[in-house]
Amino acid sequence: MPDIRTPRPKERRVVAPLVEPADELTIDEVRRYSRHLIIPDVGMTGQKRLKNAKVLVIGAGGLGSPALLYLAAAGVGTLGIIDDDVVDESNLQRQVIHGQSDIGKPKAVSAAEQVAETNPYVNVIVHQERLDNDNVLEIFSQYDLILDGTDNFATRYLVNDAAVILGKPYVWGSIYRFEGQVSVFWAQEGPQYRDLYPEPPPPGMVPSCAEGGVLGVLCASIGSIMVTEAIKLITGIGDPLIGRLMVYDALEMRYTTLKIRRDPEGELPTKLMDDYVAFCGAVSDEAAEAAADSTISVHTLNNWLKERADGGRDFVLVDVREPNEYEINKIPGSVLIPKGEILNGKAFDQLPQDKQVVLHCKSGVRSAEALAVLKGAGYSDAVHVGGGVVAWVDQIDPSQPAY
Repeated sequence: MPDIRTPRPKERRVVAPLVEPADELTIDEVRRYSRHLIIPDVGMTGQKRLKNAKVLVIGAGGLGSPALLYLAAAGVGTLGIIDDDVVDESNLQRQVIHGQSDIGKPKAVSAAEQVAETNPYVNVIVHQERLDNDNVLEIFSQYDLILDGTDNFATRYLVNDAAVILGKPYVWGSIYRFEGQVSVFWAQEGPQYRDLYPEPPPPGMVPSCAEGGVLGVLCASIGSIMVTEAIKLITGIGDPLIGRLMVYDALEMRYTTLKIRRDPEGELPTKLMDDYVAFCGAVSDEAAEAAADSTISVHTLNNWLKERADGGRDFVLVDVREPNEYEINKIPGSVLIPKGEILNGKAFDQLPQDKQVVLHCKSGVRSAEALAVLKGAGYSDAVHVGGGVVAWVDQIDPSQPAY
């Protein structure tokens, strides 16, 4: 059989093991980790380093689920889990650490229970709270390595800055639809996250997984790569993804590795920013200004729809989501015009000039952006629905499915 293995690069980055070995492995641990122990690059010493390691996983969601399971199975001695969310039924398509009976349970607690079931020799520390400026430095200081599987830019910049300040390495992963990315950021050894993304993308430019979706199994692919990088850093083996970005395209089944270089004009953060959410901007300034006095609640919309049915009010209700979202649930009486068609001007032929326009999306972010465009085009009485269809299903029509 021909040798189809990719040759190793001649020059490899050598990074010292992140932690010292534990004093010993018990007989039961030797049995459990025997398949690691017979790998020369890992061996007894490498497994003792894993036992002595303290790793924090941020988020027990799509990426955190496989990462926590494989870190636990690998024998990482102390695992921290930080998450302030609860398990929702829509999570179960990809967040495999949770099950049907965990719906409504705090994710950090549910994940900790499954980690204990996977490996009782792992010490689990639960941080049932949201990572923020007030707690990040204190929490990070307890761990050797961080795994960041969050899905918002504000937290990613917070994680980076705290890790740089404390001199901690961290493994970063990101997923969206059919594509995933992984890298290792460690300012002492190579680039930081701000070298890859010096500034966050414009508000609304990059949809979250909740808006754009994600192939469930993609989480396993990217999460397992993140754990592989963690094991390499802890044990000091292989060539970690420091200064490299691995991009995985599931549809093409292709891995691409790109180099990341330090920004020669960039500076390492020495303190946390005052407001990471404001820095990343959930919505643009134009959208925030447009929505300031032009936002209605779902209860107001419900009353308006009743008045419209009785002939007492006339307006057009526009859903600015994508067609596949419109198939899941909808506010009765709405018409679908995706946000992109409003932003590029194609929708103006479909919008009446003699009626008020009411916009809504899933949560209110996209409709606020579309509202700003309409206001600029002369639709001065246009409004949008705060909370969008999520609030509608939650407060008005719970018979519809949520997503």
